[in-house]
Amino acid sequence: MLYRFYQQHIFPHVLNHVMQTPSLIQQRERLVAPIRGQVLEIGFGTGLNLPFYQQVDTVYALEPNAAVYALAANRVHESAIAVQHIQARAEKLPFADNSIDHIVSTWTLCSIENLPQALNELHRVLKPAGTLHVLEHVQYHDQPQLKYLQNLLTPLQKRLADGCHLNRNIEQALKQAHFGFNELHYFDAAGVVKIARRMLFARAVKIAK
Repeated sequence: MLYRFYQQHIFPHVLNHVMQTPSLIQQRERLVAPIRGQVLEIGFGTGLNLPFYQQVDTVYALEPNAAVYALAANRVHESAIAVQHIQARAEKLPFADNSIDHIVSTWTLCSIENLPQALNELHRVLKPAGTLHVLEHVQYHDQPQLKYLQNLLTPLQKRLADGCHLNRNIEQALKQAHFGFNELHYFDAAGVVKIARRMLFARAVKIAK
């Protein structure tokens, strides 16, 4: 009962606050501003990407957590973009094969329960000429002590942050799901606790299986 209360009434506000860290907001803008046309955003959250879509017609806002999506109401109302809430999970997308121009995922792949299945779904619905745009915190590979701590603390993090893993290798997961990269780099985000500071910025395309 107490944990359910936390998930519904406390965590959404914590998430909304943390995800507005200035360095993360800057990267959001850089990721989504060039996108045109139609977008499926998985893990839409509280709508923090909305102000940065400059040339987008429609956003399909995939967000399974209704309490989190409720905090996006004002941003959705104020946006000139058509936003359609899709209350579903990334592991089973309600879209046809090869139907989506762009998919955006900002700090979402860390928390999906079955990541390989979800990435297979993203691959399925993305058009052959489409792009998957990703921002994510990831596992350290060059600092063994931090990597060890990420592995140690991930079970607790999953409980506190709606399934979030500190220790996922997102680049490897995308490659295994038959994505290639047009752009990929890592950076350390200012203002974020060190154990979750290493970030991946990527634009990926689907490779035929």
